[in-house]
Amino acid sequence: MTVDTGQDAQLEPPRQSSLSTAAARNLATTTKSAPQMQGITSRWLLRTLPWVEVNGGTYRVNRRLSYTVGDGRVEFVQDGANVRVIPRELGELALLRGFEDVEVLTAIADRCVQRDFRAGDTLVQRGAPADQFHLIAHGRIGQTSVGKYGDETGVAVLGDGDRFGENALLDEDAHWDYTATAETSGTLLTLSRADFAAVVSSAPGLQAHIQQFDALLRQRQNRRGEAEIAMSAGHTGEPELPGTFVDYELKPREYELSVAQTILRIHTRVADLYNEPMNQTEEQLRLVIEALRERQEHELVNNREFGLLHNADFKQRIQTHSGPPTPDDLDELLCRRRGSKFFLAHPKAIAAIGREFNSRGLYPTHVDLGGQQVPAWRGVPILPCNKIPITKENTSSILVMRTGEDNQGVVGLRQTGIPEEYEPGLSVRFMGIDERSIISYLVSTYYSAAILVPDALGVLENVQIARSHG
Repeated sequence: MTVDTGQDAQLEPPRQSSLSTAAARNLATTTKSAPQMQGITSRWLLRTLPWVEVNGGTYRVNRRLSYTVGDGRVEFVQDGANVRVIPRELGELALLRGFEDVEVLTAIADRCVQRDFRAGDTLVQRGAPADQFHLIAHGRIGQTSVGKYGDETGVAVLGDGDRFGENALLDEDAHWDYTATAETSGTLLTLSRADFAAVVSSAPGLQAHIQQFDALLRQRQNRRGEAEIAMSAGHTGEPELPGTFVDYELKPREYELSVAQTILRIHTRVADLYNEPMNQTEEQLRLVIEALRERQEHELVNNREFGLLHNADFKQRIQTHSGPPTPDDLDELLCRRRGSKFFLAHPKAIAAIGREFNSRGLYPTHVDLGGQQVPAWRGVPILPCNKIPITKENTSSILVMRTGEDNQGVVGLRQTGIPEEYEPGLSVRFMGIDERSIISYLVSTYYSAAILVPDALGVLENVQIARSHG
């Protein structure tokens, strides 16, 4: 006979006296959320950009005839520590714009001499004779001059792909009217007037091209580079008034609508049996459309054909004066155009703006935009856009733009009323059911963007967003 000591009884699990929650859930209707998606952003660019209807699928931007040429940046190739300019890229220079003889361009490129510099080096001195042309392969260079009252004033800050001293190639009496100082270490490619003249003397085609360039410079034009409209003002009596006309570009730029597409696939069993309390097809479609809209905004910023970053005029691109985005940098962006509607910056760049403002005791105001309070500078909203890239050096860009056709600004392009339209400019087309009972829908959205005049968009480049430890 054994005696129960009570110890074994303590090891037995307690008996269940009521229905468990796990079993109860089998009979309960759960309260659930709609499917969530982490990749959805505010998409301020899509929300604030005015959209123009493009019924023919192509949008043509007609402008006045402009004589401004050669405003592009020059690109280079690097072989170890050696840097060479790509010969065809020399066509971005005003002097060589439109000249296509690759052999002659190669001869010019071969005569460019590499020069490495360090931060603090004086590259050219104000008042000294100018007999060299400089291409900046890498680095930041500040240009300064002397103001009216003898103080030093900043002229410009140049970066990768910029150049200076182009007039020295033809003008034997040229002098530097500024001092160029290296703000970082970097590399220059230098072409002397003598080397350029040697190539010109052996290339009759280049000689003829330079003569055409001289004739182009003599054309009357306004400060924007457009063909001047002759007029008379302030006269008395009956003088003969000048006749004039407004000339147009003969080959205006055309923007074709781009497309983002995907195929949504849903099994008929899911679509038939699992639609309560939420419609599976509608929820799948909602998330697919969110992803397409995110891609659309990415393309509007980064696409090489029409994206804002790649199509901003080079004269409207400026460099930060010290690296981080300061109030002075934002002011320079604003002063280059009228009627700026908003800044667009990566959230990390906006944080860097806040740090710079706080360090100066400045606190940006907020403005109401569609019922939401957003930070602003000089009354211009600063909107986040995580589609603006950040480089491995922790730099980014800040955009500012004027918008709308009536303001000669930046506009979005789309076509509405397309077959089986689900949202404006977006269609969902039934493609059929295959032998595996899979339903397919083609989801498409058509879009593009156009910059109507160059000063509608400005870009602050090489914005340092990393937190300094100084």
